[in-house]
Amino acid sequence: MQVTRRFVEVSALGGFLALLAVVADQPWFLLGAAGVGAWLLAKQYVFLRALVKTEETLTVDQRVSRSRTPTDQPVQVTLTATRTQRTPLSLTVEANPPLTATGSSAPERALDISTVERASTTFDVEWGVAGRFEFDAPTLTATDDHGLFRETLSRGPQLTVTVEPRTPTNLHVGQGGVETAAAYGEHKAGKSGAGLDPAELREYQASDAAHDIDWKATARLNSPFVRQYEAETDRTMALLLDHRGTMATGHEGERKLDYVREVAASFVANANQYNDHIGLYTVGDGGVTNADAPASMASHYRAIRSWLFDLEPTEADTGSATHSHDPATARQQASQLSDDDSAFGQTLHPYFADSTTYIQRIAADPLFATARTHVRRLKGTVWTVILTDDSNPVELRETVKLAQRGDDHVLVFLTPTVLFEPGGLADMEAAYERYVEFEELRRELSNLSRVEAFEVAPGDRLAALLTTRRQARA
Repeated sequence: MQVTRRFVEVSALGGFLALLAVVADQPWFLLGAAGVGAWLLAKQYVFLRALVKTEETLTVDQRVSRSRTPTDQPVQVTLTATRTQRTPLSLTVEANPPLTATGSSAPERALDISTVERASTTFDVEWGVAGRFEFDAPTLTATDDHGLFRETLSRGPQLTVTVEPRTPTNLHVGQGGVETAAAYGEHKAGKSGAGLDPAELREYQASDAAHDIDWKATARLNSPFVRQYEAETDRTMALLLDHRGTMATGHEGERKLDYVREVAASFVANANQYNDHIGLYTVGDGGVTNADAPASMASHYRAIRSWLFDLEPTEADTGSATHSHDPATARQQASQLSDDDSAFGQTLHPYFADSTTYIQRIAADPLFATARTHVRRLKGTVWTVILTDDSNPVELRETVKLAQRGDDHVLVFLTPTVLFEPGGLADMEAAYERYVEFEELRRELSNLSRVEAFEVAPGDRLAALLTTRRQARA
């Protein structure tokens, strides 16, 4: 309980009367001082008794319109207070949003329930940054009718709102400009359909969708075939997500990282639905930044999702950047230098002739190193989901080959850089050539055994590129 300024003033009056009785030697002033003290004690008793009854009969509730929201998107908060008995106290209830929340004023967040049995208010709050934010319990402030005493109490529930980065609104996931219809990581135990685990081939029927055709088998058998897929009841997935500096390309909220993050979140959601084991390994320019081994607990899914939306691109260390070459290129360069008797040729020849040079270089690349250190150690059949861009094809190829060993499967989700660069479509002809190079890389990966590669891109920009190309050829 707190005393107010008025209580201090009244107490000072009692003290003055007591002092006056001593100075003036007039005992009746003591009666006045005693009366003031008794009145204050009586008021304190009445206040405390009314406060106890108020606590027993007052209900405070606060709710949010949604517990998850993107940045800069308002969330409605509703504060309600209800009392079942009359009270002599002056009562106000105020919500306590986090200090980082904006969009509301103190009067909008407060209720006066002194003279009414029920009061409610609704106000908006929003956040400019992502994170997890907590509302403290609402504050009840009670004051007596003479303004002598005041008490503040916490009443009602606490709230938590998770603010996520803005997500792309035109996400395209597909192959060669054709969007895939299957959800990522979705499967039905014991049934065949559009899952990810191959079951059997059958001839194409008129009722089949065109995107279900297995083009590899169709080309090999010279007749349309559809591959049925059967999901495993227990699946272990390892998400290998790249958030190095190259993944920062694009406008805020529409960067490469924002797009692959959405795909990764879809896998986590489906793993939660089917109780699949899923792990998350994130790769920055300095190496692995997170390593959560596969598990299937609800808390594990929440932790992965939270980590995903906290990710930001790291800064590339240009001073230590390496440029790897595949073995064929290394052998070709070594062959060219074998007959070079110049001082320059003799100096460079050992670097290209030694077959271990390539292995040493590629082993230092963060994506490959993370797959080798963490993913390859997982037991059983593993579905590795690689989410990255086309900035380092050599490293990507070797990482995919490493992940596909044994009976493991690999899904690759690639962002074409040309579709994310702010000026990437200024020259449509040049942009299309770069997209063709990207598509060749994607197809090359898809042609590997137990590997499927997809493009992840802004759908509107991809459509504009392909439409312009078709019109130019018409």
